Amino acid sequence: MKIQSISVYQVDLPLHEGSYNWSGGKSVEVFDSTIVRVETDEGFVGHGEVCPLGPVYLPAYAAGARTGIAELAPRLLGEDPTGLVQLNRRMDWVLKGHPYAKSAIDIACWDILGQVCGLPVCTLLGGRYGDDFILYRAISQQSPAEMAGMVSGYRNEGYRRFQLKVGGDPDTDIERIRAVAAELETGDVLIADANTGWLMHDAARVVRAVKDVDVYIEQPCSTYEECLSIRRRTDHPFVLDESIDGIGVLLRGHADRAMDVVNIKISKFGGLTRARQARDLGAELGIAMTIEDSWGGDITTAAIAHLAHSTPTELLFTATDFNSYVTVSTADGAPQRTEGRMAASTAPGLGVSPREEALGEAVASWAC
Repeated sequence: MKIQSISVYQVDLPLHEGSYNWSGGKSVEVFDSTIVRVETDEGFVGHGEVCPLGPVYLPAYAAGARTGIAELAPRLLGEDPTGLVQLNRRMDWVLKGHPYAKSAIDIACWDILGQVCGLPVCTLLGGRYGDDFILYRAISQQSPAEMAGMVSGYRNEGYRRFQLKVGGDPDTDIERIRAVAAELETGDVLIADANTGWLMHDAARVVRAVKDVDVYIEQPCSTYEECLSIRRRTDHPFVLDESIDGIGVLLRGHADRAMDVVNIKISKFGGLTRARQARDLGAELGIAMTIEDSWGGDITTAAIAHLAHSTPTELLFTATDFNSYVTVSTADGAPQRTEGRMAASTAPGLGVSPREEALGEAVASWAC
């Protein structure tokens, strides 16, 4: 089997709540998503998606993803889409770095592999654990009272894990954590996610001030070393996210006892192939994991669902349902949230069928 053509589509994903706000005054109203279609000479067609959280979050941006794909696509024609490790080595040879630009192609090829095998991707990624898995809800950064006021509504939608966006003024963030914590019920879990937004002295103040609150602290500072410093000053459970972008730092974090939970963002690793490697290593090391991505719609949510559903239940801290945040549906068959939980499709591949009216015309394509 050979890749016969690769096409790229651009889709805007507006948010139901108008905007998504996090540390440092960063905000997005409409997400710029890139969807990739890979077609083979045997009639199999796979789809993938990459959607960076704007250009100010990670070293990734939407136009860069499409530019990277333009470098990769012509040199992948004729390659076997089912040989995922070999295909990833080929992409690394063609384009050094830029894993996010490779992610959608890798996901599309997993979609094809599942269809060829007649199996859902989660089975190929390790098997399906349980009937479904737990989701978290991000609470966009606003005033302490506004953020606290969102908890009951999200709980009514079935969420029991709340990721509170902090990383601003430390005094206000202390108020945010305390205000939201006051709204929690037994069984709820609170994560204070600073998204690298605090300097070390600010982070130190916050963790000391909320010492009596049952809260996870997530990525308080910009660098791994700064986060490790804060980790050693607090007994709060600790989550690393932005710092975790490869196997090396995952091993280092385990050796340093730098975290209790890591976030595995699929596009940050370059797709499902390497995100699975990180997930499997995390499982062997006994590290709890959140399975997610930077952002996305139906296809990203499907990829997350397959990786999350194939993660041992006791090690899956939580996962994300991005398609419930946005107003545009790009694919039929995508997993949907039910009472704060989600399940991967049982259909072959990702189990999604892109909606042509949502994708529109391809912005670029390459064929043999």
